[in-house]
Amino acid sequence: EESLQMWDLNKRLEAYLARVKFLEEENEVLRAEIQSAKGIPTGDSWRGKYEEELRALRDALDHAFREKCTAELARDNLYEEVQQVKSRCQKEQAAREEAKKQLSLSRKELEEERRAQIWLKERAVQLEKEVEALLEVHEEEKAGLDQEIASFSQSLESFRCAPVAFQPVEVEDYSKRLSEIWKGAVETYKTEVSQLEGSLCQAKENLWKAVEDNQQSQLQLQHLEKDLAGLKARKEMLEESLARQWQEQRGEAEKFQLAMEALEQEKQTLRVQIAQVLEDRQQLMHLKMSLSLEVATYRTLLEAESTRLQMPAG
Repeated sequence: EESLQMWDLNKRLEAYLARVKFLEEENEVLRAEIQSAKGIPTGDSWRGKYEEELRALRDALDHAFREKCTAELARDNLYEEVQQVKSRCQKEQAAREEAKKQLSLSRKELEEERRAQIWLKERAVQLEKEVEALLEVHEEEKAGLDQEIASFSQSLESFRCAPVAFQPVEVEDYSKRLSEIWKGAVETYKTEVSQLEGSLCQAKENLWKAVEDNQQSQLQLQHLEKDLAGLKARKEMLEESLARQWQEQRGEAEKFQLAMEALEQEKQTLRVQIAQVLEDRQQLMHLKMSLSLEVATYRTLLEAESTRLQMPAG
């Protein structure tokens, strides 16, 4: 029975030794595969590689953060510039509205000056007609007076008295009065005509000033429209540049995010692989320790059995 037990123990020991050898060879194969997968020499540790990759990822993250801060600063600068352009556009719009108001006022003044000029022309024509009518009336009165003087002189000649003694004082006074009235009317007409001419000259000057102001307002309006068009083009250019930079920044952020996700996924995969390898190694160590204990136990049993068998012979 003891020989059978020893033979059974030897068979089990050979089986355990073969299993240990197979597991050690499999462990070496797995270690070689892990090292080849990592691409590092045998002497380097996986922790150093992991820390180096983690450091590279942190540097890439810091670089992306700095680029993000730079892009945000550029975006803020562009936003401030766009706000300045908008304020300038509002100011130009207000100036344009003010120029339009001034132009409308100038047009109203021009229309008023034209109406005043037309009224002055009509008044001058009316005064000329009145003067012509007065001249006709004066000529008629003068002709009537001449006829009366002629008839009166004829009636005087019919008398036989001395003609020297008769002096037509009333007729002379009447003619003097008429001549004074005519002179006063002429002076009044001349005064009114001179006043009308002065007001007409003033109206012409005001009209020229209004025309010049209108031309200057139109030129200023054209300049403002050109400046406004330039500012609109610059605003569109800045908005396009800002949108393009936003798209580029968004694309870069998406790329960085995808790269970080890929690196994070790879890190998780490496962690899982390292945990799996550590677990396998720990299991192998436990198995090796158990086998070593069992081998030691078998060895002790064999030594005790051999000692027991040698003691009777001695």
